[in-house]
Amino acid sequence: MKRKLQAMFLAITMMLAVPSVSLADAAEGDVIVTIGENLTNQQKNDILAELDVPENAQIITVSNKEEHDYLGEFIPKAQIGSRAISSASITIGAKDSGLSVQTNNITWVTDEMYTNALITAGVKDAEIQITAPFSVSGTAALTGIMKAYETTTNEKIPEEIKKVANEEMVKTAQLGDSIGAENAAALMAKVKDEIAKNEPKTEADLRALIEQMAQELGITLTAAELDTLVDFFNKLKEMDIDWNQVKDQLNVTKEKISTFLQSEEGQTFLEKLQNFLNSLLDAIRALFA
Repeated sequence: MKRKLQAMFLAITMMLAVPSVSLADAAEGDVIVTIGENLTNQQKNDILAELDVPENAQIITVSNKEEHDYLGEFIPKAQIGSRAISSASITIGAKDSGLSVQTNNITWVTDEMYTNALITAGVKDAEIQITAPFSVSGTAALTGIMKAYETTTNEKIPEEIKKVANEEMVKTAQLGDSIGAENAAALMAKVKDEIAKNEPKTEADLRALIEQMAQELGITLTAAELDTLVDFFNKLKEMDIDWNQVKDQLNVTKEKISTFLQSEEGQTFLEKLQNFLNSLLDAIRALFA
């Protein structure tokens, strides 16, 4: 049960904690929509209706070439495909309101994986909806989200940061195929949290940190998976990311989690969770009675 609660709290953390990007040029409530350029007119209309896009929303398109530019190093071209289909809407939120992601018809990349990658890219304080007219893996959606966010906030996300965010999304999804999507996303978030608190000085320190975080979450990594994570986080450490700001945002998130848990809503949620787990244990015991 302890591990389940840890995973739950980490999922909440990933949904709320984001490094700082100035929103001086964006106003709360601003909406921008990114549409895959290969959608038919009917599909575009259906997507706009699904996302409940206001009449004054700005709409931009994302090309398949852009998707290949950012994903081509990390997954086979066939997996990216030859059409830009995924679409999304971004609604700018109030300062320190956090980041929320909801998906529809996305089969491989989870909400938490998008959130974690967007944390790396520096996106913050926004409500994001990602959808497609039929089931797709979801790998291409991140490109459109970052492009839309840049347009809305007038803040340029460095190209190397865009690429490493896409790499993180793909590696997390691939790891999820082995250890489970929830575990993979939770592990990535926990490692970033620890790096923000106390950056490892050597590769050996980083390896030990990843192993420790995996152990705390009850996750067993293969040697190859551990090597892949060490390589990725080494690359991430070299990027121009304000880890102090990451730490500050995580502290704010912890306060929000604490406030939620102390609230009537939070206590009711935990009580229901406890009752469910107790019922599950009773059912298991009954099988062996």
